[in-house]
Formats: sequence, C-alpha cells, structure tokens
Amino acid sequence: MSLGTLIKSIQDIMRKDVGVDGDAQRISQICWLLFLKIFDDKEQEWEITVDGYKSPLQSRFRWSNWAKDAEGITGEELIDFVNNDLFPSLKSLATKAGVPPHGRVVGSVFEDAYNYMKSGTLLRQVINTIEDDVDFNSSSDRHLFNDIYEKILADLQSAGNAGEYYTPRAVTQFMVDILDPKLGEKVLDPACGTGGFLTCTIEHLKKQVKTPDDHKRMQESIHGVEKKPLPHMLAITNMMLHGIEVPSNIVHDNTLARPLKDYGPKDRVDVIITNPPFGGMEEDGIEKNFLKKYQTRETADLFMALIMHLLKHDKGRAAVVLPDGFLFGEGVKTTLKRELLEEFNLHTIVRLPKGVFSPYTSIATNILFFEKGGPTKDVWFFEHPYPEGYKSYSRSKPLTIAEFDLEKKWWGGPSRKGRKTTEHSWKLSAADLAARNYNLDCQNPHEVEQTYLEPEELMVEYLEIVKQLEAAQQALKSELMACLGRKE
Repeated sequence: MSLGTLIKSIQDIMRKDVGVDGDAQRISQICWLLFLKIFDDKEQEWEITVDGYKSPLQSRFRWSNWAKDAEGITGEELIDFVNNDLFPSLKSLATKAGVPPHGRVVGSVFEDAYNYMKSGTLLRQVINTIEDDVDFNSSSDRHLFNDIYEKILADLQSAGNAGEYYTPRAVTQFMVDILDPKLGEKVLDPACGTGGFLTCTIEHLKKQVKTPDDHKRMQESIHGVEKKPLPHMLAITNMMLHGIEVPSNIVHDNTLARPLKDYGPKDRVDVIITNPPFGGMEEDGIEKNFLKKYQTRETADLFMALIMHLLKHDKGRAAVVLPDGFLFGEGVKTTLKRELLEEFNLHTIVRLPKGVFSPYTSIATNILFFEKGGPTKDVWFFEHPYPEGYKSYSRSKPLTIAEFDLEKKWWGGPSRKGRKTTEHSWKLSAADLAARNYNLDCQNPHEVEQTYLEPEELMVEYLEIVKQLEAAQQALKSELMACLGRKE
C-alpha cells in the first residue's frame, strides 16, 4: 500500500467514528497510534542490542500484546481498555517515581494525548491497517516516516494550524549547513515544533560519529522544547527514527514560561537554530518572566530575548527565522536590535522572498545569523532571488536546497573572508544602522529602479491600449463572420 493510500484509508475509517471531529483530531489520533507502534518496534530492537533492556511498560500495555493480533480485543472491550487502562498507565509515567528515561519519554508524549474514537470496532480496523502496512524495523519503512510526516503536515495545514511549526526542509538544511554544529556542542531549538531543525542537525552530526561514545555524546547534545502536544509527539517520534534512542531532551513545555533570571551558566548552549512562532501573543503574565526592557506579549520578540540570553559567551552562535516586521519594528524590537549590534556580531541577514513558507503564510521572512560577543562592525545582507521564470514559490514549486548554493559560494567559509558586494549582496555599518534607529529593513541598493509615469502620461498609454484592444476585437469578429459566411 502506498503512503498516501495508507493515511487516506486510516482517515476514511476515522471519518465514520462519531467521536472524531475534524482533521486535527484525526491527525492527533493517528500520531499516538503510530508512536506506540514505532516504540514497540524500537523495543524489539533494544531487547537484542541493549544489554539487560527492560521495558518501562507493563507487559499488557505493549503494542505487540494488545494491538498486534488482528483478531484481538475489539468493540467496547477495546475502547474500555484504551480509555481506562492504557492511557492512565502511560500518562502516569511522566510523574511516577523511579521510571527509566524510556518511560519518561512515553509519559511526556501521552501527558496531553487523548483517544477521540468512540467505536472499538473502527479503532480495531485502524490498528490493523497500521500493523499490516508499517514495519519501522525495516529501513525502507523507517525512511517512510519522513513522507508520513510531510503528509501529516499537509493535512494539518488544511486543518489550519501547520504553519505554526513547519519550516521548509531547504531552509532548515541551509541553516544547519552554515552553522556547522560540531560533535559535543550543545544544540537547542527552543520552539522545535515537529523537530525539523534537530533531525537535520542529527544527520549533519552523524558524519562525525565514529564510536558508540560519539553516538552517546550526539544524543546528549540535542535539545528541544515544544509546548503543543501534537507537534511534540511528532518531534519525539522523529528523533527516535533518526537514531536518538531516548529523546528525553525534547521537552514538552513552554520555554518562555521560565523566568529569564533562572537560566544559569549550565543552561547556556553553543548553537541555537530555530524558527520561533511569529505573529502570536503569549498569555498574560508570561512577559513578567523577562526584564522590563523586553516585556511584550509578542511571542517572537520574547524568544529573541531568550535566545540572546542563552548563547554561550565564547562565540555561541545562532540562526533564527524572523519576519520583516522584526526588522523594521520599534519598541522592544528596537531594544533587541540595538543589543544585537552592541553585544553580538550580527554578521549576516539572508532576506528570503515571499512565498517561501507558502501555503502556510505569504509573510516575507529573513534568516538572522549572529554570534555572542560584539560589537557588530558591519551587517551583510543577501537577498535570495527567485529561480529564473518564478514569480513565487508554491507547494508544487518549493524552494530547493540547491538554490542556496548561491549564498554558500558567496559566504566565504567559516571565517566569512573575501565577501564581495554583488547584485544580491550589500553591507551596512553598525553605525549606519544605529543612525536609522536600528531599522534593519534595508532594500537592495543594486535593484533597477522602477520609473513611474505621471498620471496624465499613464492615461494616454491606457487609452492607446484600449484602442488597440478594440481594433483586435473587431478584427477577430470580422474573421469569425467570414468563416461563418455572414456579413456584419
């Protein structure tokens, strides 16, 4: 069965269930079922590869013991088991004393999960479909998860909320390539969504892993936080399928809910890579966790204050996706930008064209690259062009990683030496930007200036076009009449 057919057949079964209302609930339901199936497949692997491995789940709650048998429990008995036995047991793993790390991961995933299905017969059909068609111990099926994940995100988008935690794969790849995390460096995404930046970082670090100890160091260095249950569940699953056996560093929480003053030296990180939610507002009181100069309810601004605080002093580095509004905004945004120039090296802003995040949002976005330890001398801007013939991106014509070869060739390697001004790149001094009241929304000076005619000249041009159009219509009408053998 193809991937699209698998997801569609599961959703078609769920649509018959009176308890599941809309795409978001259907997707949430699919996600917890897939997680348990994947966790069971991983446990079977660990029992062979990990000495003395012991499951944190009671035997009867392991997928292979209650779900695997196609003729197993169904109907009311299945619903009663899931709602009154399985879920309470899995949720308790988040807080119960003495639970091993594997169990804590399961507990964090199920903390806010919910079984929406009311029909045990339909639930059994869904379970059998998953069991029959997906084996995550098979490498080909494991690679399928990326596609399942993309399909789920596409469905989430139609449910209206995927844009909150989806960054195009080409953008995540480019940001990781440029930051170039090293084995042993602590990497954080404080708003990790479904884990796109972190899985990309893992694949980047795997090239440096040579020994089991290296693999352990890699696992310990990847950190993420996500406050919404569904993307957190997807992130945990994503980590496991990318070789992070116990993703206990992917926390289900709101990073902004912890007072800034409570973050100490041990919380500082080498690399931050993220696309914080923008356009959103935090609940009342969250801003009180920040110094007065940063206090706002705007989510992206609070994340920027936190990111700047969490970077290590010895050249901690970050890449952050932010909308145009941050570049020209005032108030708290001005404070943040002034500090970026005075206390950090904001060395590069890549200006992405509209449509990169299509169809989730049409807002123009930018990638800010900066390092702890300033001040900034110059800020380089690079305006990413559309490929030839494109006027925008779309789902069928997305931004590709190959397009970023333009930036990589210009970048100048880790030292950023030898950069040149081109039709796509230019620089401004920190002093010039301070004189602009820290407005970083700087237009490309190399763009060909548009010449606009006066209204009177435009009207003459318009009337001439109308005259030509009328003449063409008349000629077409005459040709048609002639073909029909009629006279006008």
